Formats: sequence, C-alpha cells, structure tokens
Amino acid sequence: MNKWSEIILGLILVILPIYLAFYSASWWPSVNFWAAAGQFFLGAVFWSIVGLGALFILLGISDLKN
Repeated sequence: MNKWSEIILGLILVILPIYLAFYSASWWPSVNFWAAAGQFFLGAVFWSIVGLGALFILLGISDLKN
C-alpha cells in the first residue's frame, strides 16, 4: 500500500469512530436486556477500528523513513 494512502486511511479510521461515538450517540443500544452486551460489542468494534487506524498511521510513518 502507498505510504500516503496508509496515513490517510489510518487518520480516517481513527477520526471517524471518535466522531461517531461522541457526536451521534443515538446508535448505542440502551433500551432492552441486551443493552450491556451491545454496548460491549460496539465498544470492541470502536477500539478495533481506532487500533487499526493507528496501525495504518504507524505503517505510513514507517514508510516515510524509507
């Protein structure tokens, strides 16, 4: 993958979930019995996407050195 595309993709994958989590919290489940499990799952998805974005940023920065 191109170094600049890795950095751009990484930034998108870090900024987008943070934006969605803090500015449009209406998609978090909180009504029924499965609310806790749903929130745990969405939290895991959130941190997975942020971690993947950070990984792409680090790979892009590493490619900039070469």
